[in-house]
This record gives sequence, C-alpha cells and structure tokens, in this order.
Amino acid sequence: MKINKSLIEYKIREERRLSFEEGLFLFQQPDLIWLGKLADRVKRRIHPEPIATYIIDRNINYTNICVAQCDFCAFYEKVGSGKGYVLKKEVIGQKIQETLRLGGRQILMQGGLNPALKIDFYEDLFRYIKTNFPTVRIHSLSPPEIQYISRISRLSLKDTLIRLKAAGLDSIPGGGAEILVDDVRQKLNANKTTSDQWLEVMETAHKMGMKTTATMMFGHIETYEHRLEHILKIRDLQDHTMGFTAFIPWTFQPDNTSLGGEKTSAFDYLKTLAVSRLMLDNVPNIQVSWVTMGAKIAQMGLYFGGNDFGSVMIEENVVAAAGAHFRMSQEEIERIIRIAGFEPHQRDMEYKLLEHREH
Repeated sequence: MKINKSLIEYKIREERRLSFEEGLFLFQQPDLIWLGKLADRVKRRIHPEPIATYIIDRNINYTNICVAQCDFCAFYEKVGSGKGYVLKKEVIGQKIQETLRLGGRQILMQGGLNPALKIDFYEDLFRYIKTNFPTVRIHSLSPPEIQYISRISRLSLKDTLIRLKAAGLDSIPGGGAEILVDDVRQKLNANKTTSDQWLEVMETAHKMGMKTTATMMFGHIETYEHRLEHILKIRDLQDHTMGFTAFIPWTFQPDNTSLGGEKTSAFDYLKTLAVSRLMLDNVPNIQVSWVTMGAKIAQMGLYFGGNDFGSVMIEENVVAAAGAHFRMSQEEIERIIRIAGFEPHQRDMEYKLLEHREH
C-alpha cells in the first residue's frame, strides 16, 4: 500500500504502529501543522489531562576531564590540562543542600570519562550523598560513563551496576546517545560507547529494576534515516524492558566545538519532536528542550507531542559551554506552561506527580 497522509491518519486513529518507511514519510513532510496535530492527538490520548510536568533538579558536572574528546563537546578538558577538575564530595554536598533549599529532590550527575576515577570513587560519593541527604534521588552517570567505569575497574557491566545501585544510584539519564548509528558516531569522533554498548547498559539497568531516560542529539551530520534508526532502537528495547520513562530529543549546539556548523531550526526541531511522539508508541513521555531551543519554542512543543517541560535545572555546564545560555526559574516555567493552556505540575523521575511543597 502506498504511504500517504490518509494511511498515516488511519494508523494513528487505530493506534497501529508506524514503520520505518512511514516515519521517513513523516520526516519528509513540509506540512508542519499537520504533523503537529497528529502528534498532539497521540499525546492527548496518552495524557488526557491538560497537565504539563516538570522537575526541579541540578546537573552537577563532577569532573570535566575526559579521554573521549568528542568533536561536538565544548566542555571537556584533556588529562593533564590545567583547567581540569574533580569536585570534592563536600562541594557536591553544598550544591545538593542548595538544591534542596530551592525545592529540588533530585541530582543529575554527569562528567567526563576520567581515568583516575574508578568504581570506588563513585561508591564513596554515592554513600556520602545518601548518608547526608537520604531523600535525594541520584539520577546520574550516562551509559558511556558506566561502561567506562566498568572497563577501567575491570568489572563486568552487571557487577558495576550492582555495586553502583547498592551504593545509592537510583536511575540513569540517557546522555551519550547522540545518534545510535555507529557510522555517525565514528564521524562525530564519539570515542566512547558504540550504539550496542549504550543499549546494553540501559537493558542491563532495566532488568535490574532501574528506570532510565533516553535522549537523541540531532542537527549535525546525521540524516532523517539516522534519526529514525535511533528512535526505533529505543522503541525496540522498550518493547522488551519498558524501562524508559521518557524520550528527550535535543539539538546539537555548535558554538565552541570542533564540529561547528549551524544551529538547527525551530521547524526541524518541532518536526523531530512530533515524529518522536508518533513513532515511540511505547514510551510514555516526550520532553521538550527549552535549554537548547528557548522558552517559546519549547512552549510550542507542548502542541507537537511534548508533555513534559524538563527541568528547572539549577545548574548546567555542558550545553552552556557550547553556547546555549537559556535559563528559567520554577516560576517562569510554570508561567510559560499556563500561557500555553496547561496546568504545571512538578513530578519525579518516574513521572509520579508530586504534592506542591513550599520552600
């Protein structure tokens, strides 16, 4: 059967899964409003209440020393660089204390692949956090970090995750995915995990009962086909584990990077957001990216398949190093959500709605 708009509309109406070819048809459509309406229909079916969620957390970059030296990263420093750092756990504790004071309940710790930091560093750090801040959720360490810790600590991936979880790791962010196509990863000089290794970390974590998120960094050297291949790899793993709580597509920020290039347009961002919602029929939440696109485009994203406004993000350094300096307070996020016609509601990493708490 020939792919056309009527066929796509029929399959969406009947809640039937879209194929790779149908996803490519969606990406090739110039009619952004049609795409947005379809994605909004699916979102409202999954989330019928007029709510847009958000979370208060802090992105603590515990080290900037990294052996991967990816071309798209403006944050890392080489081993031996005078600008390299590893945060002391007492400094991290101060940041957590401030996060709690501002109403946060979670920290997102990510850093470089630092050869000096083996698993005992993370066990000691996580135990320190859980001892001193027992209510804080540790949503930390991307798959490349976990895979690297496993390798330099000479442990299996499963044993590494068992030990990290026992020390206090609660869930895993989806960083380091970029595009889950190895040809693209090699051209990006992403010297860390292969696509299969990234997926293996997530699958292993899911089978241990840990929830994770998934991301996609797009708008650099990849094609629509590559984006779809990435999305379908997430969908396939989710079929087996149901461990992903959300998908977060965000745009490559070229400033100060070796890769360089132009910033992705709002048109392409909203199209990709909508296609993500339409293709990922088994991932419950799609997050908009105000950090890279700004408040207004993120606000529009709530009508292009997005149901979550992401994080207040008290601190963020990696994307900022590449030229994205958007900042929003909790009050601003709630105002933007209300203007868009939704009720803002704070949630946790597993998308449970939280009671409002004065702070």
